[in-house]
Amino acid sequence: MSRQAEVTRNTLETQITVSINLDGTGQSDLHSGLGFLDHMMDQIARHGMIDLKVHANGDLHIDAHHTVEDIGITLGQAFTKALGDKKGLTRYGHSYVPLDEALSRVALDLSGRPGLAFDCTFTRAMIGAFDVDLIHEFFQGFVNHALVTLHIDNLKGNNAHHQAETIFKAFGRALRMAATPDPRMAGLMPSTKGAL
Repeated sequence: MSRQAEVTRNTLETQITVSINLDGTGQSDLHSGLGFLDHMMDQIARHGMIDLKVHANGDLHIDAHHTVEDIGITLGQAFTKALGDKKGLTRYGHSYVPLDEALSRVALDLSGRPGLAFDCTFTRAMIGAFDVDLIHEFFQGFVNHALVTLHIDNLKGNNAHHQAETIFKAFGRALRMAATPDPRMAGLMPSTKGAL
């Protein structure tokens, strides 16, 4: 079964198309208008082994908030669509990722319930021209529309770029683990409730 989806979201603030293949090879085609965000989404694709295309036009003349949040929302919608009925999935995923002095932990559950616990204190407010507050907004948008429970903890780090990169790499790896089919669960819903 193909686990691919494409979603387009158009508002007065942003026009976004996201295409995703959960069984890809880590290829990406990213055009958000925000170089740092493209770099971070490339980490999701490569470490999640997800083929990911994101094309966005947003009101960047105001700031990056609407664009970043709406990309998170659209990615969440595409992920949910590609995931299908969730039968036979591993469901849970986790990862620790280091980068030099930085270390982050991500754990997630394809629970059908949106929840974000985000514990990250960045060492500076900006990475280049990118406001680090928007990292939370990206993941909040994703969680709300992917309907997952997501815990993100930056455990240590002195360099804000390294902190962010470990978060996105760990997220990609945790996402990959959770979305991987479990042969022992083939055809079964990974929940005692019978639904996710």
